[in-house]
Amino acid sequence: MPELPEVETVVRTLERMISGRTIIHAEVRYPKMIEMDPEAFVRKMEGQTFRIFSRRGKYLLFGMDDCILCVHLRMEGKFFVSEPELPRNRHMHVIFDLDDGRQLRYQDTRKFGRMEILEKNIDLCAFHGLGPEPFQDAFTPKYIHDWRKRHSTALKTMMLDQSFVAGVGNIYADEILFACRLRPGRSCKRITKADEEAIVRHTRRILNEAIRAGGTTIRSYTSSLGVTGLFQNDCFVHEKKICRVCGSEIRMKRIGRRSSYYCPVCQK
Repeated sequence: MPELPEVETVVRTLERMISGRTIIHAEVRYPKMIEMDPEAFVRKMEGQTFRIFSRRGKYLLFGMDDCILCVHLRMEGKFFVSEPELPRNRHMHVIFDLDDGRQLRYQDTRKFGRMEILEKNIDLCAFHGLGPEPFQDAFTPKYIHDWRKRHSTALKTMMLDQSFVAGVGNIYADEILFACRLRPGRSCKRITKADEEAIVRHTRRILNEAIRAGGTTIRSYTSSLGVTGLFQNDCFVHEKKICRVCGSEIRMKRIGRRSSYYCPVCQK
């Protein structure tokens, strides 16, 4: 699933490609993907112009003239900016015809992605129960301390909880915990103030590095806008065999039904 760096990369790339473009026609080919009446969605989108490009957690937010188009890519959602004469495949479920003759196409092999229209003045602070953004001032060691006093989950589960911090997924949670030298299965109650500070520091550092690298291209998430993610080349543990630091064999453990990679020597 695309995580914060991948979504940020998509948002920034689309801003360069379609900012200021107006939707002259919209087509919904898979109605269940739209979180409202599909015909009302089409009527609302036609005539709207892409003005502001932003992100909240793993959600793409497109500020239009009088509303916000909110998109969640889920597992395999991808956007393509294409010439209309190029063939469509059967997985392209939403098509926007733009005023410059191009099309913005949304493709989703597994059909898990969702689109909804939000009011332009919506308060995004508690949007869909999301916690603070990793780069916001609210995400602090004290915030982590207060949060974990109310919970007893594994650290990996904590990092994946979108109500704890928005946008971190499986890949980056593994890398953050490795950088903090914390095992993913350890209870969040069993960490120190120094660990809390490290989680904040390394979360921001690793996500920033991944954004600069264009995200991570692993299995189902690949480039569709001419941008190839390279962060997988910098991963220390996720889907790796040998630890780049100590040479030990990387282990994998299922935590909360998710694969968690760690080094048994570096993460004691």
